[in-house]
Amino acid sequence: MNYKKFFPKTGKAGIVSNTVLLITVAGLVNCADGQGLQITVTPPVVVVAPPVVAVQDNYVYYPSYGVYYNSSRHQYAYLDGGVWALRPAPMGVSVDVLMASPSVKMDFHDSPSNHHAAMAKKYPKNYRATRPDQKAEGHDEHHER
Repeated sequence: MNYKKFFPKTGKAGIVSNTVLLITVAGLVNCADGQGLQITVTPPVVVVAPPVVAVQDNYVYYPSYGVYYNSSRHQYAYLDGGVWALRPAPMGVSVDVLMASPSVKMDFHDSPSNHHAAMAKKYPKNYRATRPDQKAEGHDEHHER
């Protein structure tokens, strides 16, 4: 007779793994129970990323203080020791005083650092509106405090 070893000697770990294998095979046979094998395929999970929304930066420039207000991000941009700072409040002046000063709506949408030299020349610190009874061009009446 031709005898083959189905379960080689493998120690306690081998006995445990062989037992698990035997139970699994027995379970499959029991589940099939003459009805045919049923296979269930779970559909893949599809993750949809939220749409990217690009917000355009809009700036109001306050020449008296050299401060830009980004109305899209609600941040102030200004030079602080030769380095551009972006902060939630202007430094060295209150928001009320800043808003009462002349302002100009900027037509650029990138960093003020790219335009500041030209803006400082075009709108010097002593810049005033064309008529004393009107606010400067583009003054933001609804500017958040």
